[in-house]
Amino acid sequence: MAPPLRRLKATPGAAGVDEAGRGPLAGPVVVAAVVLPLRFRLVGINDSKQLCAADREVQAARIKESARFCVVEVGHREIDELNILWATMVGMERAVAGLGEPCEIVYVDGNRVPPGLASVGKAVVGGDARMACIAAASILAKTHRDALMRSVADLYPEYGFDSHFGYPTPTHLEALRRHGPCPIHRRSFGPVREALQPCLIDVE
Repeated sequence: MAPPLRRLKATPGAAGVDEAGRGPLAGPVVVAAVVLPLRFRLVGINDSKQLCAADREVQAARIKESARFCVVEVGHREIDELNILWATMVGMERAVAGLGEPCEIVYVDGNRVPPGLASVGKAVVGGDARMACIAAASILAKTHRDALMRSVADLYPEYGFDSHFGYPTPTHLEALRRHGPCPIHRRSFGPVREALQPCLIDVE
């Protein structure tokens, strides 16, 4: 098990921001912003990818109980309009704004800071594995999106969204080839665009 993460020193009031769902072919990208309280117990907090689903749910409940947070969804239509990078940037801006009170600094997982951020931002490459506030945001974003995709699976059971959550697995690609895109597929993504193309039939 990875050791518990520690907040950076001298960062009271700092927010962490992370996303879930940049790579899938369907559904929204979900962004979370979290400000952990000063005495928040960090044991168990880690990059969401390093936690099993059950542990993510436990930690998400703890975070929601005592932290200041905001979770936002940027839907597939907006992703198609803006592209996934800028849809994620917009989601980060909305999540930070949704925290209400301004933050002294916002730590963003990755290598760039959204241009419209409401507070001073700093990009932290691999931040979800280095900083507790970013790890907490990754947990909230991941658990929120997974729950959403499980609910969508009831509407479109033929795609198996409750198992791959929209990522381009072989099972998902085969379902896309067989059934074509459903309403929540991202039309700007290559495999979905290809599935929308009419079959070319050679006529003798």
